[in-house]
Amino acid sequence: MSKLLVMLSLLALVGCKDKPVEPEVATQTAGGEETKPVKQTVTLYSGRSEALVSPVIAKFEEETGIDVEVKYGSSGELAGTLLEEGERSSADVFWAQDAQTLGVLTEKGLLAPMPESVLAKSESPYKAPNKDWVATSGRARVLVYNTEKVKAEDLPKTVEELTDAKWKGRVGWAPENASFQAFVAAMIELKGAEETQKWLEGMVANEPKAYPKNTPAVLATGKGEVDVALVNHYYLYRVKAEQGQEFPAENYYFKNGAAESLINVSGMAMLKTAKNTEPAQKLVEYLLDKTAQEHFANETHEFPAAAGVEASAKLPPMNTLNAPALDVAKLSNLEKTVELLKASKALP
Repeated sequence: MSKLLVMLSLLALVGCKDKPVEPEVATQTAGGEETKPVKQTVTLYSGRSEALVSPVIAKFEEETGIDVEVKYGSSGELAGTLLEEGERSSADVFWAQDAQTLGVLTEKGLLAPMPESVLAKSESPYKAPNKDWVATSGRARVLVYNTEKVKAEDLPKTVEELTDAKWKGRVGWAPENASFQAFVAAMIELKGAEETQKWLEGMVANEPKAYPKNTPAVLATGKGEVDVALVNHYYLYRVKAEQGQEFPAENYYFKNGAAESLINVSGMAMLKTAKNTEPAQKLVEYLLDKTAQEHFANETHEFPAAAGVEASAKLPPMNTLNAPALDVAKLSNLEKTVELLKASKALP
């Protein structure tokens, strides 16, 4: 397996889900005789977790009668699978947690052009340069903090301040997670590899506590294992829904135009090798329609991508977050990102 595929396979947790809905489409023989109806299906590779997106997929199946066969896993792992499978892949659609994974597949020429009618549905400021994927929702990087242990006014103004000795042993992070790696890739893009490695080494020297992904980091923060953690914004709302609104943690937005203010997007793409293009397009369109977008806004507390759907009142307006001016699709150099994480001992 190539080095790129190894980098794309850092996180490994795959699941499959099959639905019993069986829509029927009439076909004809060469002589014009109608044959037995066939089932209409679409195969989706989802880098978004089953817990987050399965309700929307189930609703799509219910409303359209199209069966969605889902393969779940991390975005990087599934991208690696697509690269390995090539023309043999059964995937029609890829749903990535992050734009940089889509960027990898764009560079490798695996994605089909997205119809203009679909692209027009997304109002996200983050677009695919080649028009071969579309944003479905957005999420912001934040510093979640324990409200019983840290005052808001004492929080750092930049991530560089987290390397100060006063934060030693008090910070949580998830260096194996794709969203954290996207943040590091953004720092490389904005500040260069040398400055990024210097920051990573400073963080490692300050003994942060590593977690496998965002949710455990948020839980650890509220429970006092750490005082703060670098995560995506929407995980806090999931944890509070489970733990209770009194869970002692809140999000802090840096709003400083640097990598720590990154807004990344989930996005969907259709594969050039897709065998079920019509239901594939219907699925993408559905995820940009009001029902799905309201789910992302109100249930998962992400920033919706489509016109006419408001973000949750719990979130600050996206245009107030002062995100860095960079093309998230270009954050696709996973090898360089992982190389720096390993060189700095943030990853083994």
